[in-house]
Amino acid sequence: MTVLDTRALNRATLARQLLLEHADVPVRDAVAHLGGLQAQEPQEPFVGLWSRLRAFDPAALSDLLTRRSVVRTHLMRRTVHLLTAEDALAWRARHDTMLRQRVLGNYRRELDGVDLDELAAAGRAVMADGESRSMTELARALAQRWPTPGPRALGEMLIAALIPMAQLPPRGLWRTRAGVRNVLLSSWLGREIDPPAPGVADPVGQVLVRRYLAAFGPAALADLRAWCGLAGLPAAVAAIRDELVTFRDGRGRELVDLPDAPRPDPDVPAPVRFLPAFDNALLGYHDRSRIIDDAHRGLSVAGARVVLVDGRVAATWNVEAGTVIVTPLRRFSRADRTTVAEQGRELASFLSDNESHRVRVAASPG
Repeated sequence: MTVLDTRALNRATLARQLLLEHADVPVRDAVAHLGGLQAQEPQEPFVGLWSRLRAFDPAALSDLLTRRSVVRTHLMRRTVHLLTAEDALAWRARHDTMLRQRVLGNYRRELDGVDLDELAAAGRAVMADGESRSMTELARALAQRWPTPGPRALGEMLIAALIPMAQLPPRGLWRTRAGVRNVLLSSWLGREIDPPAPGVADPVGQVLVRRYLAAFGPAALADLRAWCGLAGLPAAVAAIRDELVTFRDGRGRELVDLPDAPRPDPDVPAPVRFLPAFDNALLGYHDRSRIIDDAHRGLSVAGARVVLVDGRVAATWNVEAGTVIVTPLRRFSRADRTTVAEQGRELASFLSDNESHRVRVAASPG
């Protein structure tokens, strides 16, 4: 079995994630290809798409949200994602059990004795009037019937797990600050979510496997689970295994992949890329060593914005007073500093609508 070393996996990831070269695809197609973008920080997906698409116009993503072609909703790993309307409707039911389990993991004691199906029905009855509500407003509407859990536990179980919801614009629009207002996903998108598949077959799980590998492969089953949070996908992989090719990584893990998906030469140059907080390219794997050193792995879950140099996390970045500030995690060569500064100026221009081109690259660690 062919062994793919870390650099080979890195270049495959960059190619699948549209980070090896800027893609000439519509914004909606990019969101679909990536299987959604993690979006609990509302402005971060704009940087993620700017880093991936040629001539990205942030107004295009805002327009997709207001036209209900793309939607903000809780899905993979119980986090807020931007997804196409079709994917949100098709995938939601497959995630229901996982979403319940994840919320219960935080609030099991508070929700002890609560009939979750009864709670869901009551929540739907409140939301049936079509009015948008915050999580707190929905929880307070049901607090008299369930006074013990408290509004936080009730609200998170309702909004993040029991009832498929959409977060309404202006939340998530370019350069817009707005609180979270929720409506029923089916009401917002004008169609009921797809029901669970009957029988033991798992067609949605098989779709998720194919879509994941197209955007993240080659990957192990543990990586697939880390991306979506679903535990029951080994059967889906087994059902389509004849369609897949297999490899091993340097640690001996079996990796599966789509046969015709890109696996570039490991020596292909990788450009500097600025990634937003919680970017899919990092969080979509259990073993993130293909893109970030183990010593810096904590950055990926801490919400740090990172800079890729030669395809790997080499710095963090932030913005202060219109200046992009880059903090290296390792020693930069003179060429590294130059290319990082050039890309940082472009990012500053994007974030400020061409009002600032300021970038500062801090000294490399000793």
